[in-house]
Amino acid sequence: MKSVSIRDIRFERQGVPVVTLREDDAPRRQFDIFIGLPEAIAIKASLDGEATSRPLTHDLFVIALERLGVSIERVVVVDVREGTYFAEVVLAPTTGEPVVVSSRPSDALAIALRAHCPIYVSDELLDQVGEVYVEATDGGEAEILDEFKSFIENISPEDFES
Repeated sequence: MKSVSIRDIRFERQGVPVVTLREDDAPRRQFDIFIGLPEAIAIKASLDGEATSRPLTHDLFVIALERLGVSIERVVVVDVREGTYFAEVVLAPTTGEPVVVSSRPSDALAIALRAHCPIYVSDELLDQVGEVYVEATDGGEAEILDEFKSFIENISPEDFES
């Protein structure tokens, strides 16, 4: 398993949300997963540190487990079949062995952010779908280029109306 971080949440041309996961250590491979809008909103809100007046579904799940004395040990994106990704949430009860629960990656990521637990990707999956991300050493040109690409991909004619 390799540790990964959420690199980005963006919207593709048809408004489909995409989350980018990037390997924390070299070679820094990354890949995209198409997700649903509610999960994208939940992930983005957590990344931005936004608080809600009432718990969202993922908050409720984490809170309920905590009250039951169960911690969330980690989430792992484990597989992709026919374009559909699969993940697991690993629960650590106070007694006994860890419990693995199958999950959609989008839900697992939203839960991981709320539980402040690590996110991993299986070695096999990263070998299969990961593309090496090359970081610029020239003051962040790669970051600027990523932002510009995201801007271009998400721009629409309505953005220029006054």
